[in-house]
Amino acid sequence: MEAFDGLLLVLSPDVLPFLILGVAVGMVFGALPGLDATTGIALLLPVTYAMEPVAALVFFSALYVGGVFAGSITAILFRTPGSSEAIMTAIEGHQFTMRGEARIALSTAVYCSAIGGLLASVALFLITPFLASVALKFGPAEYFALGLVGISCIAAITADNPVKGAIAALIGLLLATVGIDQLTGVKRFDFQVTSLLSGVPFVPAIIGLFAASEVYRRIAVRETRLVSEAVEGSAERRTRGISLIEFLRLRWTILRSSVIGLCVGILPGAGATTAAILGYAAEVRMSRDRSGFGKGRIEGVAAPESANNAATVGAMIPLLSLGIPGSGTTAVMMGAFLIHNLQPGPFLFLRERELVYGLFSGIALSNALILALAFIFIRLFTRLTLVPYPVLATGILSIAVAGSLAYGDTTAVMIMLIFAVLGLALEAGGYPLAPVVLGLVLGPIVETSMRRALLMSDFDPFIFVESPIAAGLILIALAFFVGPLIAGPLRRLRAGRGDAPGS
Repeated sequence: MEAFDGLLLVLSPDVLPFLILGVAVGMVFGALPGLDATTGIALLLPVTYAMEPVAALVFFSALYVGGVFAGSITAILFRTPGSSEAIMTAIEGHQFTMRGEARIALSTAVYCSAIGGLLASVALFLITPFLASVALKFGPAEYFALGLVGISCIAAITADNPVKGAIAALIGLLLATVGIDQLTGVKRFDFQVTSLLSGVPFVPAIIGLFAASEVYRRIAVRETRLVSEAVEGSAERRTRGISLIEFLRLRWTILRSSVIGLCVGILPGAGATTAAILGYAAEVRMSRDRSGFGKGRIEGVAAPESANNAATVGAMIPLLSLGIPGSGTTAVMMGAFLIHNLQPGPFLFLRERELVYGLFSGIALSNALILALAFIFIRLFTRLTLVPYPVLATGILSIAVAGSLAYGDTTAVMIMLIFAVLGLALEAGGYPLAPVVLGLVLGPIVETSMRRALLMSDFDPFIFVESPIAAGLILIALAFFVGPLIAGPLRRLRAGRGDAPGS
């Protein structure tokens, strides 16, 4: 009954327009590199003073949902992630554009984002207190084990060349050590640059690594054709979206990735970017044929898009039930609660139940609304593929510079350009970019959590196996590390038996 009351509250004329506006504004911020949902909420936070609490909170939650999805549009069309959550989508989805099948990847992203968010919304209604209590059981040892699982996925996503994948991951892990040590306060590799004291700015780094490096690559090989001309395939393939049969084949991918995204999302600090990486890596691991990943597999788009939108919903669970932000965006959203004299946490469920269930309903409807509004934005951005590439390249680099400036001074722009050169050099040498991102995202989690756990246990390493959760995650990580080492020799042994005389 309370859920129904919350739905009626969101559908009222005073709140529904803000829900629609929030999704639309979120898609604008999400599609533009450097201007993600976190930036949008931070910039628009003062607007909440003039709004009713329900309308303001529904508006920001809708902006969050729309922003995380929209990063996939430019990621697929131009290999320019609009938000960090779309990194894995850029790697896999842009391959569809290059062979004339952008509509297939875009429609897959729309449907999987919406369904992943809706599945997580069901959990939001049903088991929020329980999931929040599970999140509280995660200490430094558990976070270290979770990060280890993420890093072990490198073996899965770089099966074609594990040595180069490992080198790329080490580059990412090395870059993750830049800045002030969180435990000792010692400066590390900052080169007397103030902007590096808090670490390598993540958004400028990924903008350079993916967006700017792609522009430089095309300029270097003098590829100045239209994006729409640089593809192959029939007109029928270029204009059709994913078919029903193709989509039904993704049902287990969507379900797995949504569960992963939800679980990662409820862990404070993990974030939707980590969820997208783990969702993609898990799908590679589960696949019987991994050869097509990185070259345009539909599962490689479905998995991260289901996971990151599920994680946005999951991040709301610790915020609403415990008052602990589950991500950087929800930390900014917390300001909207405080502006209206609302304190997220257990007492919010007791005193403002109608508002809480209204917010739950708003999040669910925001994911459903993606299905309606996304294709409008896709149609607009698809027309950019008809723009001459020199003009488009100028626009991409201009937005990349502006997006980097939003995260700092001119040093952030320099970091973006350095990472662009790094990305260009790595790809020229055949080194994958995904492990670099994995190391950059998961490095701080693994290092800080490991050292905290050892300090808490007086440097007793058994702390990592005392907890069933940590021990289980470490076993999974070991299986991921060892699996490819065993699988290769076994395949060669089977092939040798098959070629043997009389076989």
